[in-house]
Amino acid sequence: MSNSLSDSDGLHPDSLLAHAGGGFDAATGAVVPPIQTATTFVRDEDYEPVLPGHIYSRDSNALYRKTEKLLAALEGGEDSRLFASGMAAIAAIVRSVKPGGTLLAQSGIYWGTTLFLRKHCARNNIALVEADASDLSAFQDEFSVTQPDLVWLEVPSNPFLKVADIRKIAELCNGTSAVLCVDATAATPLILKPLSFGADLVMHSATKALNGHSDLLGGVVSTSNASSEVWTFISEERQNAGAVLGSFETWLLLRGLRTLALRVERMNTNAIDLARSLEAHPKVKSVLYPGLKSHPQHSLAKSQMTNGFGSLMSIMIDGGKDESLKVAGALDIFQRATSLGGTESLVEHRFTIEGEGSGIPENLLRLSIGIEHGNDLIADFDQALTTI
Repeated sequence: MSNSLSDSDGLHPDSLLAHAGGGFDAATGAVVPPIQTATTFVRDEDYEPVLPGHIYSRDSNALYRKTEKLLAALEGGEDSRLFASGMAAIAAIVRSVKPGGTLLAQSGIYWGTTLFLRKHCARNNIALVEADASDLSAFQDEFSVTQPDLVWLEVPSNPFLKVADIRKIAELCNGTSAVLCVDATAATPLILKPLSFGADLVMHSATKALNGHSDLLGGVVSTSNASSEVWTFISEERQNAGAVLGSFETWLLLRGLRTLALRVERMNTNAIDLARSLEAHPKVKSVLYPGLKSHPQHSLAKSQMTNGFGSLMSIMIDGGKDESLKVAGALDIFQRATSLGGTESLVEHRFTIEGEGSGIPENLLRLSIGIEHGNDLIADFDQALTTI
């Protein structure tokens, strides 16, 4: 009797998720997988591992592999690796660029990524070039001049919600040594599958919507080619550097993934409804959300994204820093906190977090839309905007 489900069964991703990627536990019949807390695994009399591949839990853990297999199936990839955080996943990918190499990164992305790239490249004699990937022509020019070893995109970008043309940029990389990685954290694999557009790697902060409950740190990288040189490096880097996710955190992530489809559906519905409401509000200068027809890359977003446009958006308040902070302070349902992708809606004054020199406008509020009733979220903003 089989206890596993696979993408070859022709199941919809929603069904794979509901079953945590694979039926019941063969050893006990439990419908929920066990947490393997052991750090080491015994060998038999001939000194062969009792279970092939299980030697030490830094890289050999059945729960890791179960979760990674599910994530690879969601991405349409060949393999995945879990990391201790999204930044640990980013670091492993970036370390694949050797000293003397070049990294071409999208500008205006998550500040934590940008800060790490700048510091890491400066310390390791790696040329870092930042360019607006939503301006395809300019990005193509930068690519031609710099001939990068790694191209880093974030689709949609955080907090400006810009959308890069993954397919066209992948075509640039084809025939060169450049590796294309896309951070698709804000979209989730149910909305955007960069590997299907030619990306070599796709990365997610599993801390966000994949887990969806704001109670763990995690990251994941997936590949379209598990035999590639860069994937060998990333896999070895995860094992040797030890940036692994703990067993309990992996179990929490797998539990969170069971409801991903339902959460994404509600969050997408809430997001587009709120975006339309805010776009029509006289005290909101603009709404940055790729699901709106007014978004400059709306058509491109529609061609790359399915099942909605994600739960992240930013709004520009009609005013400055003081007005924006006043609105954020008046919100009742939206919690004032940093992160995104959780069941609860969050609001963040991003300038306060990143500060001077970050390029973040003082009147920008970044919103992470949760699973509350949509009308309540709209009403919360309506009352908060009356304070300015």
